[in-house]
Amino acid sequence: MHVQSMIMNKLLSTCPLYSPPLSVFSFSLPLFLPVCLCQAADLTIERNPVVKPKPDPSTLVFGKQFSDHMLTISWSAAGGWEAPQIKPFQNLSLHPASSALHYSIELFEGMKAFRGVDNHIRLFRPMLNMERMYRSTERSCLPLFDKVELIKCINKLIEVDQEWVPYSTDASLYIRPTFIGTEPSLGVSRTGHSLLFVIIGPVGPYFATGGFSPVSLLADPRYVRAWRGGVGEYKMGGNYGPTIAVQSEAAKQGCQQVLWLYGENEEITEVGTMNLFIYWTTEKGEKELVTPPLDGIILPGVTRQSLLDLAREWGDFKVTERRVLMKELIDALDDGRILEVFGSGTACVVCPVGSLLYRGQTYQIPTMKNGPEIAKRFHKELTDIQYGRTQRDWAPVIV
Repeated sequence: MHVQSMIMNKLLSTCPLYSPPLSVFSFSLPLFLPVCLCQAADLTIERNPVVKPKPDPSTLVFGKQFSDHMLTISWSAAGGWEAPQIKPFQNLSLHPASSALHYSIELFEGMKAFRGVDNHIRLFRPMLNMERMYRSTERSCLPLFDKVELIKCINKLIEVDQEWVPYSTDASLYIRPTFIGTEPSLGVSRTGHSLLFVIIGPVGPYFATGGFSPVSLLADPRYVRAWRGGVGEYKMGGNYGPTIAVQSEAAKQGCQQVLWLYGENEEITEVGTMNLFIYWTTEKGEKELVTPPLDGIILPGVTRQSLLDLAREWGDFKVTERRVLMKELIDALDDGRILEVFGSGTACVVCPVGSLLYRGQTYQIPTMKNGPEIAKRFHKELTDIQYGRTQRDWAPVIV
């Protein structure tokens, strides 16, 4: 019994906020292993007997249509991970007390698959998504999984539904891995049941304005997206739902997205659900690309990292990750030193910013007047890799 208690304490300590008391388990509990023991080789496939017609890629909007199948992997403390299943796309059946519904014990990822110009299907830096999902899983105290095996299962799902990957270089297949606690209890505690599932569907441009049209921003320091010591660096639903009201406020004021500020000094953090980049001329006359650092309130975006990697490879301008204050941005706008401002993310790739509403004043941002040279260059290089026009190990072929 003493040995079992020690092992349980060790396993539960994978939760970063868990500090086990000396005799927390003085009674018998089933052992579980936090790391996924299931293998992609154990995956079973149940084909959907009724397949849906595939939509015209030119009519696609974001997140409204889904493929014929889904991937599910269940876990329980008593039995560990069950074998992965690909099954017909269907509704979930959850106990009304499921912990995800009451206490937001859930997380998700956002990935894409692309049909290349050679008709091969590629992912884009998928292990970065898996590593981020793994970190979110640790923070949520959900059971840990094998990143490589999960990618193999996702690849198989895409292979099964490969005809849902649009035959277009203006569209893609969106992949939404999701992990939820399904513990049927109203107690606030680590879940003993959970479900990892993946749904996929074809998507067009994320914003209604189109693929490369500038968006307008509202910056209001009354609203905060995340704070240091919180969970802003993890991809959890609780970071997104509360932003909808602020997004609605932005729309009332004629803006399309929110520029999130933080603290008394009004640090610039993110834009909408995107990471933010500023390309400007410094006070010393030096061209610089700057983005806020990963200091606990910024989501470590895969596209963000890719832009930084590309910019450093180019070596054409200074690349900096540091805290940027709203005053710096306004002063640079007043001085005419701002060249381009844009957001980045899986859903939108690169999105230019055209204007900013701040404390009752609208500032025009000359992103489009300047090409936008850098934003378009980033967009072209990334999409060339994603659609196979440029060969790179960032985009592994899976089908």
